[in-house]
Amino acid sequence: MAVVKVADMQVLQTVMQQSGVAFGTSGARGLVAAMTDEVCAAYTQAFVKTVQGSFAFKQVAIAVDLRPSSPRIAEACAKMLRQLGLDVIFCGAIPTPALALFAQTRSIPGIMVTGSHIPFDRNGLKFYRPDGEITKSDESSMLASELQTLYETVTTLPEENPQAKAEYIQRYKDLLGEQALTGLKLAIYQHSSVARDVLHSLLSDLGAEVVCLERSDIFVPIDTEAVSAEDTQRGLDWAAQYQVDAIISTDGDGDRPLISDEQGNWLRGDIVGLLTAKALQITHLAVPVSCNTAIEASGFFQKVARTRIGSPFVIAGMQALQKEGAASVAGFEANGGFLLGSHIPQAPSLQPLPTRDAVLPVVTLLAQVKAQGKPLSQLVAALPQRFTASDRLQDFPTEKSKALLSNWTEQPADMLQSLQLAEPLSHIDSTDGLRATLQSGSVVHLRPSGNAPEFRCYVEETSQLAAQSLLANVMAQLKQFA
Repeated sequence: MAVVKVADMQVLQTVMQQSGVAFGTSGARGLVAAMTDEVCAAYTQAFVKTVQGSFAFKQVAIAVDLRPSSPRIAEACAKMLRQLGLDVIFCGAIPTPALALFAQTRSIPGIMVTGSHIPFDRNGLKFYRPDGEITKSDESSMLASELQTLYETVTTLPEENPQAKAEYIQRYKDLLGEQALTGLKLAIYQHSSVARDVLHSLLSDLGAEVVCLERSDIFVPIDTEAVSAEDTQRGLDWAAQYQVDAIISTDGDGDRPLISDEQGNWLRGDIVGLLTAKALQITHLAVPVSCNTAIEASGFFQKVARTRIGSPFVIAGMQALQKEGAASVAGFEANGGFLLGSHIPQAPSLQPLPTRDAVLPVVTLLAQVKAQGKPLSQLVAALPQRFTASDRLQDFPTEKSKALLSNWTEQPADMLQSLQLAEPLSHIDSTDGLRATLQSGSVVHLRPSGNAPEFRCYVEETSQLAAQSLLANVMAQLKQFA
């Protein structure tokens, strides 16, 4: 086996700069070609050194998504863990929140090999301390960690431990109760989601009739914030063909839900989060600045704290709410990933899981459909009518998007002219990117992606047609800067 080529006293920051594998809003991401064994080993060593400063442990759990590169990367991480004197628990191909739950329950760290929704030529590592996701402070400590030269041994991943998957499924069976979804007919858009078999097992065990669609052995990068035109049409066609109550899917690593109503219309992630938080009787919410303003307009919550985009910031927001004395705390993102920060009133035995989860919002909304005898479209229609849409420009260098937004923040008139926005500004929010509210209440929010060279655009309007029109106009103007 090859030597791990990390010089004594070299820090992870240097490895990051040399490889291009860097921390984004959710873990370290990079091109598969850049995620060599030595780079993955360096990140693993820095992670262990950082966590050992606060916790004692002898085991680390590892899981993977279904990208073709994930098993090799997991093996590189496992080899490093073995050299550091730690036992490896390999949980197999399971959703990221299933790994997080397994690690948290045992008070051990976890490493998830996943690139989430980004294209298959990229991948990533998501790190969990024994008490949850690593923080931005942990990332800084990792980057400053001095790495030692270690030599590889002949090691493969251990036999798969099935408990993580089983415990994750049981978590939601216990929440709803046996046969809780009897009478519902559901379709699962399986594609290459690592959650596809978990969803099938769980929803079937809960009594639903399940139809499985479009299972793929080739990785499909589904982005729940930017559903493709093809998938939009698929949803409509499937709903008409199969007459289902909902279509269920997730992104690649199963931490962001994609849910349609009975007509095949995909629900926006922040609307899924809003309905879920209401059903769970959450009183205090932390959500990114990009989420729909219907959250505040609904009047369902005692306090809504707005944060930067990314689960570490939402988690920090939830922790701040708990320090203020809030007893019922949760968060969600515009992608639909739901973070449970505390026990909930109607299910006090449900363990908090402060990381993005796709299954909790899925089962919660389906249980509401069953309990209220109303289709999902009616639950959505009862909310304040604010509509969002989003899209992204791929292969847009982050440095270029940051420079553009810096200029427009200082010169808002340039932004209005460049994007051909005909009305004056009411407010600019630079919490994360540039979020411009026009005098009519229309919103245009621009920001670089934290995980890939992409320029994201979110808009909000008073109707879905108006939102789509505004988005199309803004995207057309942004393309001239690509």
